Amino acid sequence: MITLHHLNNSRSQRILWLLEELGVPYQIKRYQRDAKTMLAPPELRAVHPLGKSPVITDDGLTVAESGAIVEYLADRYGHGGLLAPHGTPERLRQNYWLHYAEGSAMPPLLLKLVFQRVARTPAPFFARPVARSIATKVQARFVDPQIALHLDYLEGELGARGWFGGEGFSAADIQLSFPLEAAAARGGLSAQRHPRLADFLARIHARPAYQRALAAGGDYRLG
Repeated sequence: MITLHHLNNSRSQRILWLLEELGVPYQIKRYQRDAKTMLAPPELRAVHPLGKSPVITDDGLTVAESGAIVEYLADRYGHGGLLAPHGTPERLRQNYWLHYAEGSAMPPLLLKLVFQRVARTPAPFFARPVARSIATKVQARFVDPQIALHLDYLEGELGARGWFGGEGFSAADIQLSFPLEAAAARGGLSAQRHPRLADFLARIHARPAYQRALAAGGDYRLG
């Protein structure tokens, strides 16, 4: 049976959603972030040396990295329903989004989170204004424009179709859910500027499998 090593408020939520979309048996092993550092607990290193989530185990295999997990599960258990066959133009497009989500979309969002925390972190009174000034300037001059660039790009990609991977819902949409949810929580994604992306989030959140994944995974907040 598939075991999902699930960390609260993390990328593993979308793997849980994928498992619900596939309708395959699975079990969850839960891990909680440290309340102060927000890091994963050291117990995850017993599963994978990096101690990160998501990680799945299945038939003696350990698979890490969201894109690799999504591709593995969809290829093995999806029967062609969530990823197109290898060698097709549609599959090439879907593979692009599987890599883009973490390779291009997430880095500026992660930087946004880091610099927001730098600005809020307690520091000696003489250092606090300097730290906040640097964090604010980096966000304004580099991070926020990069996030806006990606969101505008993604908004445009939804212009010709309702889904990222093709005419229908696919694993590419599951993979892109996390950066878009993170952008909605702290990266400036708004219905006014990005109506297609806001509609995309509303549609995926309404899917029964997404709702089941929320119920199974517990608290999920990216703000």
